[in-house]
Amino acid sequence: MSKIENDNLNETRKRLVNEITFLSYDKFNYRNDINTWSIAQVCHHLVLVEKASAHAIAFGLNRINGNKKERKELQFVLDRTKKLEAPEIVYPDVVPFEVQQIIDLLNYSRVKLMAVLSTVEDTEILTEKSAKHPRYGELPLNQWIELLYLHEQRHIEQIKEIKILINGN
Repeated sequence: MSKIENDNLNETRKRLVNEITFLSYDKFNYRNDINTWSIAQVCHHLVLVEKASAHAIAFGLNRINGNKKERKELQFVLDRTKKLEAPEIVYPDVVPFEVQQIIDLLNYSRVKLMAVLSTVEDTEILTEKSAKHPRYGELPLNQWIELLYLHEQRHIEQIKEIKILINGN
């Protein structure tokens, strides 16, 4: 993993934790309606995505894969005007969460991701090997990392929108 990817992962995670750290239990678990996620659910979704991504990267590293996959443009993930439906496997629980509980889960999922990435001796392998993403098809493994922090940035903006909504009530 490049220093830029690592810095982006760390910086984005710090921003996320800063957004949620001082929320009350009620605000953290507030849902505008049954069809929207609470901030807690958004964060739980991010935990599930990171765990699934770590698993996919580990799978991709162990895969015998002779075809180098082309990089895909991923910046569109940041466009919040386009609604993206999450795959069912990364749907959050509907039960309420404590803020510290989610922070602990976020830390745990990051430790698992970094454990997988620490097995990589030559980071060039992350550009040469790939794994199938449920939405975007075959992605080079380094793009799975890029997608993680872009996806998290997308949801930080969603959390900010939810906070505005909550504070307006």
